Amino acid sequence: MPSNDESALIGEARSGSAAAFEELVRRHDRSVLRLALSIVRSQEDARDIYQEAFLKAFRSIRSFRNECSFKTWLFRIVTNLCLDRARRDGVRLREPHGRRAGPEDDRGPDAVALLADTRPGGDPETMLAAAETRRRIGEALRALPGRERLVFELRHDQGMRLAAVAEILETSEETVRNCLYRSHQRLREALSDLRPAAGTRGRAAPRGVRGLRLPGESEPVNGVE
Repeated sequence: MPSNDESALIGEARSGSAAAFEELVRRHDRSVLRLALSIVRSQEDARDIYQEAFLKAFRSIRSFRNECSFKTWLFRIVTNLCLDRARRDGVRLREPHGRRAGPEDDRGPDAVALLADTRPGGDPETMLAAAETRRRIGEALRALPGRERLVFELRHDQGMRLAAVAEILETSEETVRNCLYRSHQRLREALSDLRPAAGTRGRAAPRGVRGLRLPGESEPVNGVE
């Protein structure tokens, strides 16, 4: 039976334990698929990349030397596969392949949460306002240049530190910080006319825009202004 400790699991997988590697897959499969889908915006392509990423990780696990976390190493594989796929297909990472994304495609699994209460009996006007807010956020995120959106996704959706994002993208932390700053500025500009929906004071920010200061909010953006 494989260990519950991830470092032990990695050691067992490097020694050839299929069960240990399967446990690593189980622990990271959802985040890998979510990351792939957030970049390529195609469920079919994301599933292909998901499979390629874990196959490549399985074949390369013996080369993993704990110089970064397993998640960072795995996300680097996913990111490179996504970028390779985009270059191969001759597309930018801005729009889905060959079609315009609808609101349901804005963020993929665990998409931007509605700002308003969507439970049965919720105020219809507030729900409509929240749906419009979700649409606007999705459009603003899709409009980001590919690299800026990728940094934004890794930092805010995946909750990774700037240093880890820099490791994944094989660049400097300062470059990532500047890229994140630009994405925040573009999103603030695109969403500058939005105000918190009625009845949402005190609610958590939507998953996709946590850390982004919208009009009416006074807190800094995770130290990035």
